[in-house]
Amino acid sequence: MASNRGQGGIQQLLAAEQEAQRIVNAAKNEKSARLKQAKEEAEKEIAEYRSKLEAEFQKKVSDSSGDSGANVKRLDKETDEKIHHLKTEAARISDDVVAMLLKYYGADKTIII
Repeated sequence: MASNRGQGGIQQLLAAEQEAQRIVNAAKNEKSARLKQAKEEAEKEIAEYRSKLEAEFQKKVSDSSGDSGANVKRLDKETDEKIHHLKTEAARISDDVVAMLLKYYGADKTIII
């Protein structure tokens, strides 16, 4: 009888071990499935965010390139105005500069520029 009781106890322990192993495997499978789902959701969010940023970037690029012709014209106009202003100022003060140089160096000295 004692050996039957020992055998029954061993059978119970083996059954309990198998049940524990089944529970552990089920938990591992569930964890793996949750991780896979979380990864897929994260990849989807990343793709959506990347798409949104790309769209914003493309909009900015198209907006700035659309204005580039206007910017070039504006810069050309500003440059022409500055050149005209510099030429006007140079013409206005050139006589004074020549007079100052002649006074400083004297009329009889050669000026090398």
